[in-house]
Amino acid sequence: MDKVVASAAAAVADVPDGASLAVGGFGLSGVPNVLIRALHERGTRGLSVVSNNCGAKESGLAVLLAAGRIARVTGSYIGANKEFARQYLAGELEVEMIPQGTLAERLRAGGAGIPAFYTPAGVGTQIAEGGLPWRYDGAGGVALASPAKEVRDFDGTDHVLERGIRTDFALVRAARGDRHGNLVFAKSARNFNPLAAMAGRITVAEVEELVEPGALDPDAVHLPGIFVQRVLALTPGQAADKGIERRTVTS
Repeated sequence: MDKVVASAAAAVADVPDGASLAVGGFGLSGVPNVLIRALHERGTRGLSVVSNNCGAKESGLAVLLAAGRIARVTGSYIGANKEFARQYLAGELEVEMIPQGTLAERLRAGGAGIPAFYTPAGVGTQIAEGGLPWRYDGAGGVALASPAKEVRDFDGTDHVLERGIRTDFALVRAARGDRHGNLVFAKSARNFNPLAAMAGRITVAEVEELVEPGALDPDAVHLPGIFVQRVLALTPGQAADKGIERRTVTS
């Protein structure tokens, strides 16, 4: 039952080239930076990533992206990540953009064993009708477009069929965790982390504070350890290393 691993390198040692990854975080909040850096140092490439965004401020998944290690991204947000936009438009990267709520539910459904579900989000758009550019040809044309999806009427309202997502691995970050893999997330870091963890066949969690089994109030656990296979305890310095995306001040 003790799922603690000795190092970040050991935690990702079996992630092969071409693996699919669900990665928690949103912007700079709740991003498993230590595990991502370990994957970068290992040299793993050809990754298919499922995450809300692909890193920001040269941190998180942006580290792998800049090194050319990511082949495909399923996400909801490009934002201010200029390298993400450049690779996509240059045809170097395949990108499936989907509504944020749909992405969250696809991850949750995959983790819950639900193969597909219907949602009204995207009906009447290219999300349902197909034709969204997944890959450009580098000259402004579309090399690969999204296919049309099944649409079905429920009680007079059209719904589009979306498939649940399962990935080979998942990388997440939690505020507290015990040796059995039970996790607690802090505030806005409880974003895509629980959902990404559910979707991974092998889930690795880096935790800012490792506690012994029984120390966490069962009612306070956000994600039970059944979804987590490995736990990495961060050093105090790693736990405190948190970026600020936009610093604002008042006079």
